Amino acid sequence: MTWTKWSYMDHWVTQTPQGPLPPQFNRAYMDRYLKQLAATGFTGFDTFFFTLPALAGMYGSLAGFEQRLREVGMEKITGLFTAYPSATAYTAPHVRETHDRIFADCEYTANAVDGLAVENFIVMPSSTYYQTEPVTDDKIKAMAELWSRVGEMTLARGMKTTCHFEFWGAIRTREQLDLFFQYADPETVFFFCDTAQHTIAGVDPVQMFRDYRDRCTGFHFKDTHTVDTNEAYRTPPDPEMMAPGVDRWFYEMGTPGGLVDFPALMREIVTSGYDGWLTVEHDKADTFGGSYAEATCVAKWYIDNVLAEAQAEAEKELSTR
Repeated sequence: MTWTKWSYMDHWVTQTPQGPLPPQFNRAYMDRYLKQLAATGFTGFDTFFFTLPALAGMYGSLAGFEQRLREVGMEKITGLFTAYPSATAYTAPHVRETHDRIFADCEYTANAVDGLAVENFIVMPSSTYYQTEPVTDDKIKAMAELWSRVGEMTLARGMKTTCHFEFWGAIRTREQLDLFFQYADPETVFFFCDTAQHTIAGVDPVQMFRDYRDRCTGFHFKDTHTVDTNEAYRTPPDPEMMAPGVDRWFYEMGTPGGLVDFPALMREIVTSGYDGWLTVEHDKADTFGGSYAEATCVAKWYIDNVLAEAQAEAEKELSTR
């Protein structure tokens, strides 16, 4: 049967009389957004820590928002994303003196969703590469110490702290990823696989999942047409928006020119026994006049046809072993 646990990462931008805005600006737009996701078959909802106050305000509480998800045919908030992309004097994951402040922030966010069934506390474990360099073993160890501590706190609340890596982050190469997971507590720090971000950084996401599947708690399924071979990851202040020579890093599954082998990854997921959520992410899908709604439909067609076929092939192979 087709994989049923598909969630959507909350990047949506919609056209309004006030111009392009995220749907959280207005409950009517937010309801329409949720109904569109439900109609295309998504049942989980991943969002950012900074959207929680708006969602609670529109629906009376976060429990009220989760109830609205159920009313439109979805299940729950599946993942909560938090990050410190810009290093400051007070928050820089590679600087141990800032860890108490970051931990307090994370504890506050975790408390905000207390009582909900959020599974993943998704973190970007580092700030930008250019603000962290030189990236040393000790800095990677410091980041691992921070998220091991946060992971213990979230696990006590029923959420797994799971690390999502950007191509422009301080932990980006396969060697750096391996070192981070060597230092991080395997009982409290998990792996979240972003297919495009790893590919851009020259890391094979399929092999990364093979090697860390026991610690993998989720995925961002999105594609890319570009591997960064010109150190664009060092571009300040935002390599995703300002890297010279690259107008668009991210694409939806199913578009020509994609570099991610999604059928191979889907087969690997099935044969591994992973049974968690798979998340579609459309980061900056409105570049050059694109539409988040259209991108979502393209991705869901790809899921229901190409990935469903890969899943069926893997399940058939398993049944004959």
